[in-house]
Parts: sequence; structure tokens; C-alpha cells
Amino acid sequence: MKKKGLLILVLAAALTAGSGITAMAAAGWASENGQWVYYDNFGSYVTNEWKRGADNQWRYLNSRGQMAVNSWVDEEYYVDSNGVMVAGKWMKLNSNIRSLTASDHWYYFQDSGKVVTNSWKKIDNKWYHFDADGAMETGWMDDNMSYAKDDGAAVTGWQKLLPPDDQGEERNPFDEDDRRWYYFNSSGKKFVPDLKDDAVCGEKRIDGTYYCFNGNGAMQTGWAYVGGSNVDPNTINGYRFYDANGKAITGWYSAAPPRDLTGYENEVEWFYFVKGGVPKAGPSKGNATSSDFLRVSGKTYLFNELGTPAVGLQRVKDKSSGETTAYYFDPVSCAMISGKMTIQEGDGTKAQYYFLSSGKGFTGVQSGSLYYCGKQQAADGSLKYEVITLPGSNGSHTNYLVNSSGKIVKNTSSAKDNDGNKYTTDRNGIVTKVNGEAVGAGATFGAPREPDYWE
Repeated sequence: MKKKGLLILVLAAALTAGSGITAMAAAGWASENGQWVYYDNFGSYVTNEWKRGADNQWRYLNSRGQMAVNSWVDEEYYVDSNGVMVAGKWMKLNSNIRSLTASDHWYYFQDSGKVVTNSWKKIDNKWYHFDADGAMETGWMDDNMSYAKDDGAAVTGWQKLLPPDDQGEERNPFDEDDRRWYYFNSSGKKFVPDLKDDAVCGEKRIDGTYYCFNGNGAMQTGWAYVGGSNVDPNTINGYRFYDANGKAITGWYSAAPPRDLTGYENEVEWFYFVKGGVPKAGPSKGNATSSDFLRVSGKTYLFNELGTPAVGLQRVKDKSSGETTAYYFDPVSCAMISGKMTIQEGDGTKAQYYFLSSGKGFTGVQSGSLYYCGKQQAADGSLKYEVITLPGSNGSHTNYLVNSSGKIVKNTSSAKDNDGNKYTTDRNGIVTKVNGEAVGAGATFGAPREPDYWE
């Protein structure tokens, strides 16, 4: 009994600043029947009102005039076991007044004492989100734009999580394959791209590396269509490729082609990716120019509209002269090759070719042979000799006599073809007379044989 009486006296001192209570009607705090009350100047109970104690703490008088303890006030404030308004701190409470369930929830009371509701609050440099009742949220929250683990702090940076349950994806918490990577900024907001047109993925550069995210903010791997202006649906333009870690590929990479595109020869193809996972691509067959070449590690490559290396004999227009000629790309290395070589053409036959150091198919005379677009010109089939007219600039042309071995016949006046025609040539192998008659400036004979280009 002595201890109980002492406790009452101590609390009274705190509430009344040391003034003893001598009369029930005295203004201020008083203890009655184990309950603290507050009298106004007229000797009436104060009800439904906050009052300060001598310790400068706020306490609440309920509708019966009693000091409230361990309870909510106006569903916005909370008083502890001493009746003191909770302010500037966390409280874990079990109350179905504040929640549809009676489970424990964490609440945060501001310096004013008012509980945080339906908003974000930065506490100790971490962001927290509270629902409409003031309960701290965990898991996906704020329209699935943020996520908090059990401590309630919004995550930042990279996080591998189960998708929100309203997005129609598998959500087995024990299966890692069901989890997706998401990226959250320093405020805890998930990155979600603004997708346009038919794009299924939007890019974001993070720590110097490009990644791609779908409309729900989940990181993508493999091929992803990001769209763009003037995109041809029959080409690889608009696609990007990301490795198993979501990083945009750079350089050579072997992969299965995009499933939405057709025209590929193999189940797995080689691609070359420039900055940001963009595959190098060129125009369709026969429409390439020398500006479409790609130089990699000292070697030159050409890519088609599907993003795969063009190989074999390829028709290419020179970007400066506008002249179209042949280039050859090794079927194994895919790199451009120069010099003299025997090449199997598109129709399966073999022919001799000569390519300059630039890779351009040579047109003209080299080492006693005549070339057109890189291909050596020879008398056709069973013919012993044949005149080939080589076009020149400004509509000019030159007539050469070649034999079946592909050699130019020079300084002759007696060469006869299978039809008995007799040819005279000069020291360069240019035809000057046919059957003793001078060849006029406008005379033309057989057109040069063009390369049979590869598909």
C-alpha cells in the first residue's frame, strides 16, 4: 500500500508541478478513483480535449473526463500507458480500429503526434509508405511502383522479386525462375519505361550499361523490340539484345534470331552489336553501298537487313563513284578478302577473281587478264577466242580479245574464232580490225560476264 500511494504522489507531482490536490474542485489535474481527471476553473470536468501536464506532455481527456491511456484519439493520435501523446516515434499496435485485421502493425507518429496516413515518409534517411489507416506497408505498394521488405523501408537499386500478383505471371516464392529483376531509384520508385508504338521494352542506362524493361518494369533478357522511327518490320531494326544478366551486348555474339522475324538460314546466327545492344544491319541483297561496311579489329564486314554477316560474292555500290562492283566475304570468317583467288559463284560454278586491297572487284587489265567487277573474262565454252567489250567512262568502251584461258591476246593479226572471223589486236590486246576492216569507235561486241552473286 505504501508503494502504491507513493506512485500516485509522483504522478500527481508530474501533472500538477508539485502543487498538492486539496480539493476536488481545484482547477487542474486530480486523481479520482484511480483515474486522472482535469478540472476547469469552474470546477467541471474537461472532456474531449487535450491538456498539458507539468512535464509539458500532452494528454487527452475522454468523453467521461478521464485521462485516456493505451488508446487511439480521434483515430489520428495515440496515447501510451502514461497517457502521453506519442510523437516522433514508431509504435507497434494491435488494433482493429486502424486496420481491417487485428494483427500487429507499425505506425509512425509525427512530431505533432498525428499518425502518418496514405503517404510516403522519410525516416532516418529511409522511405516508408503508410496505408489509409496509417499502417506501415510491406511488399508491393503505391500502385506497384515501390517495394518494401519486412522492415518496411522502400528498397532501392536492383532487386529480384516476385511480380505483383495482379500482373498474370507465375508467383511461386520457392521458384527463382518466377522472380524478376526490377530497378528502383534512390526514392524507392520503380523504373517503368514509357512504351510507344509496338515497343515491348524500354531502355535505361544504369552505371554506364544499357538495360531494357517491359511495361511492368521487369528487366528483360534476350531479344527485345524497342521500336523507333521508320522501322521496317521485315528487318532487325528496332531490336536490341541483352545477355542473361540483362546487360546490352556489345561486339560479336552468337544467338538464336528474334522469333518474330523470318528469313534466317540457321537456328543460331552470328550478330555484331554496336553500342547499347543495337545489332549492325544493312540493306537487303544488292542494295548495299560501301558506307555499309563495318570495320572491326582490322577486318571489314557487311551485314544484311536481318543483321547477319553477308558472305560470298556481294554486289555493292561505291559511295563516292556510284560504281557497282563485286566484293567477296569469306564464308567462314565473314571478313572481306582481297587479291586473286578462285571463287565458287552463286550458281555453283568456279571462276577466277581479282580484288583490290580495298576489297573492290577490279575492272580492267591485270597480269595479262581482263577483269570486270572482279571476274576474269574468258572466251565462252568451246570458243577459242571472244571479243569482250568493256564499258568505260562517259559512254566510251574498249574491245579486248580473250582466249578460253582468260588471257588477253596481244599483237596478233591472225587469231580466228570458231566462226572464222579474223582479229587484229594491238600490244594491249585491243581489237583494231575484224576480217581486215578497222573497228570503228562505236563498235561493240560481247558484253562482259558479270559475277553470279550469292544469295
